[in-house]
Amino acid sequence: MLSNQIIEQSFAEIMGKRFGDYANLVILSRAIPDARDGLKPVQRRILYAMYEEGNTNDKPYRKSAKTVGFVMGTYHPHGDSAIYETMVRMAQWWKMRHVLIQGHGNFGSLDADPPAAMRYTESRLSALANEMTRDIEKDTVTFIPNYDNSAQQPAVLPSRFPNLLVNGASGIAVGFATDIPTHNLGEIIDAAVAQMKKPTITLDELMEHVKGPDFPTGAIVQGVSGIKKAFETGRGQFIIRAKTHVEEPKGGKLKKIVVSELPYEVVKSKLVAQIDELVMERKIEGAIAVRDETGRKEAEQKKVRIVVDIRREADERAILNYLYKNTDLQIYYNYNMNVIHEGTIKQMGLKALLGAYIDHQKEVVTRRSQFDLDKKQHREHIVEGLIRAKSILRQIVDTIMDSEDRADAKRNIMEKYGFTDLQADAILAIQLASLTRLDIVKLEKELATLAKEIEELKSILGSEKKLIQVITGELNEIKKKYAEPRLTEIQGEIEEIKIDIAMQINAEDCIVTLTNEGYIKRTSPRSFKSVGGTLETCGVKEGDRVRYFVETNTSHTALFFTQDGKYFATLVNSFPDDKWKDIGSAIVNVIPLEKQQKIVGFTIVENFKQPLYVYHVSRLGLIKKTALSEYETNRSGALVAAKLKSEDDEFIAAFVVNDEGGILGATRDGMGIRFLRTEVSPTGRASSGVKAIALATGDDVIKMMPVEADDTRDFSLLTTEGVVKRTAISDIPLQGRAGKGVTLIRKRKNNPHQLIACSIEETIYAWTAQNEWSLVDTDQVIVNEQGGIGRAIVEGGAKAVAFETVLPTEEGKEEASPKNPGEGAPPQGSGQKTTDNQFSLFDQQSAEEKE
Repeated sequence: MLSNQIIEQSFAEIMGKRFGDYANLVILSRAIPDARDGLKPVQRRILYAMYEEGNTNDKPYRKSAKTVGFVMGTYHPHGDSAIYETMVRMAQWWKMRHVLIQGHGNFGSLDADPPAAMRYTESRLSALANEMTRDIEKDTVTFIPNYDNSAQQPAVLPSRFPNLLVNGASGIAVGFATDIPTHNLGEIIDAAVAQMKKPTITLDELMEHVKGPDFPTGAIVQGVSGIKKAFETGRGQFIIRAKTHVEEPKGGKLKKIVVSELPYEVVKSKLVAQIDELVMERKIEGAIAVRDETGRKEAEQKKVRIVVDIRREADERAILNYLYKNTDLQIYYNYNMNVIHEGTIKQMGLKALLGAYIDHQKEVVTRRSQFDLDKKQHREHIVEGLIRAKSILRQIVDTIMDSEDRADAKRNIMEKYGFTDLQADAILAIQLASLTRLDIVKLEKELATLAKEIEELKSILGSEKKLIQVITGELNEIKKKYAEPRLTEIQGEIEEIKIDIAMQINAEDCIVTLTNEGYIKRTSPRSFKSVGGTLETCGVKEGDRVRYFVETNTSHTALFFTQDGKYFATLVNSFPDDKWKDIGSAIVNVIPLEKQQKIVGFTIVENFKQPLYVYHVSRLGLIKKTALSEYETNRSGALVAAKLKSEDDEFIAAFVVNDEGGILGATRDGMGIRFLRTEVSPTGRASSGVKAIALATGDDVIKMMPVEADDTRDFSLLTTEGVVKRTAISDIPLQGRAGKGVTLIRKRKNNPHQLIACSIEETIYAWTAQNEWSLVDTDQVIVNEQGGIGRAIVEGGAKAVAFETVLPTEEGKEEASPKNPGEGAPPQGSGQKTTDNQFSLFDQQSAEEKE
């Protein structure tokens, strides 16, 4: 017996089929609205149940719990909470452009407060909801059995106005979702009428009537192209921005930014909390406080008033832009007009949706006209019989009196006088006293009226043009009665938001340090001074050393340049805020530096509009100059700073200076060059630059740095053999860019010198052949001519050198520290490659590696 009930089938096949059935049920019968009446099944069942129970707007309110119970027991056998939540949404003015249910009691608020329980609230259909069910009793729509075949329910409501577009819809099904915003009733009706009059109407012509969404909360919409795309395809995007204005102080110190209209479905209390958090964290310079001054009563809630107090001198536009960017004061909305049409899910544009609605109305009015025609023809036939009966009333009365019973009387009337079955029933239904008082004039007037009405109904049924006239007239009546002025302002395309960096943060003076090993920190001047105010007291890891020391401000922008021609820009405010004795955080936690990238340049910019330039120098002798303004950006990822001409090349330095003064460079083989900065023409960010020096085969640049045109300082050279040579910068003759340069240190036929350092520091830290750090005092060497021999200082020679500490000065110039920041404590853990003597991080070798 049991074996006959067991079905052997693949589990995968069963699951696939069952899930497909479930998905189809959710799509068609739960989450996606019908294109004709714009309702999901549960919404339709609620509205029809309230209509059926007489719970209309001309009757007293009725307990919501009673309605929910009736809907659940008769039409929708699901949870009562789901039914009640749907009822509540249809009663919330901030969700529906025109509510379909009038609620009495607590039905929630703009602050997302929950509604009261259904046992406390009352509801009834709104006046406009009557138009959803109007003429349903005239066989205008098809009825289907309910879940247990105990009652009939409409498959769709007559919906005498385009509810789908007017009130919108949202829902999530299996693999599909729908998001249709609300629109203006009058505009949608105008568009439907225009399309009926001209079926070939274009989208542009339709958009002369429908400008875009019209939300119950008002606000501002930007993005006409996205709206047009949605009207054309069913998908598109636009933004909704809160409506605001500024109230100037009257004798007070504070201005007020007032938010008077919210974006659709933005929770007011959440928005206030978002703004308050930004104010409390001091992320908006100039903002003092925020508060919600909206009233609590329903009528008052429609007049939103959120106030942001700002300083009198603050830039309200910059503050608003920051709020638009970082709060729900501005949101994106995505049209996704998926609907059920002709038994399947479809994505439809404006014209297609209006077409589906128009076709539905044609069917509704046609079925209603046929229903009315049948009834009036039925009445006409009866009235004709009554008029004829009046003329032979005595004979009819005598016939009735002579009959044995009603059936016999009916048969006799029909046989003797030629009345039909319907006419005979009508005559016998009239009491004898009333039959004698029949008013022939009144009956003849009724017959004439019926004849005209029948003729009108036949013309509607027989003429498409007449049918459209009727639909148009009825839509215009609804428009006249219920249409409201547009609430949402359409402002064209999406406005680009430009954020003033100063508005994002609380501008404070600070000190930034960046070490050889790539640890960065931001420190307050107070913390710096509390431990002596010197570089010697700065917290660093063992063996590390401060590479950059900058006195700056949290509102300024830091630029990091890498050897592969990329750069990163970030606010100083984003650096970790540490005490002076803390080591800071790894640079990879501040910028998304890749493993193979190393920093060859670092600067902090207050104003990108300054007449300064970013110079890039490559190992193979290229130099590029680009205006600093081209590096201004709000992006946090890697951007192109410069390009290389060869895969074998890399940038060894990047610095920011003005266009005055010169450039001094040195090569590994002991050549040097000095030329004016004006020799380098400015180019775009993505260019690769021009030749700075003509290198001999196998030679490369170890250093290139900015100097003054009449620089009186000396510079020192250090070779791999430990020889130090000092030369005056002015001894290097000025020449044109791209020359071979001059000999900096006398060449030897055997074992020629190899430079590893070119420095204007008085001291150089060198990693010696004995594998230890040595402090080389260049003052021991006499300054001599550019081609001199120099003096051996480092016993056994040098393998590498440590960084110089750079202190950026005003106007973007960079110079070596006048102090020796590490004096008495030479770096112990790392030096650097001799090819990257200037501006390099993360390319350092340990002492063991150098062996």
